[in-house]
Amino acid sequence: MRSGTFTQLYIHLIFAVKHRQNLILNYWEEELKKYITGIINVKGEKLLAINNVKDHIHILIRIRPSCCLSDLVREIKKSSNAWINKNRFVKGKFEWQEGYGAFSCSHYSIDNVINYIEQQKEHHKRISFKEEYITFLKNNNIEFDDSHLFNWVE
Repeated sequence: MRSGTFTQLYIHLIFAVKHRQNLILNYWEEELKKYITGIINVKGEKLLAINNVKDHIHILIRIRPSCCLSDLVREIKKSSNAWINKNRFVKGKFEWQEGYGAFSCSHYSIDNVINYIEQQKEHHKRISFKEEYITFLKNNNIEFDDSHLFNWVE
């Protein structure tokens, strides 16, 4: 019998539109989600959930151990920036803000995380993105400096 490597690596990604502008509009958000899903699939990773509000996006993926997460996020952002601008979904230039949040999830919490991502529009009627993001950092014991967080639009 041969030994093997067995993994279940789940990552909840969060990143924002540059300057937190409300640029992701209802009429093209489904196309954006499909486009990002395609990038993730081409890279050999598995999308479990994706949803957005007008100024940020949440993505839950299962990744292989060989995945370089920073390279994957860079490709998602770079390719989707180009696609959004090519299709002229916004006036001017669309860009994702620098940085992202990546939070590991246990297999046992996946259903809750998927539900959380699916309910983003309802969730953000009660809580701001800034409150949400800082809560994620604190709940995951991530030390942070406010000056290194997203540029918040208050």
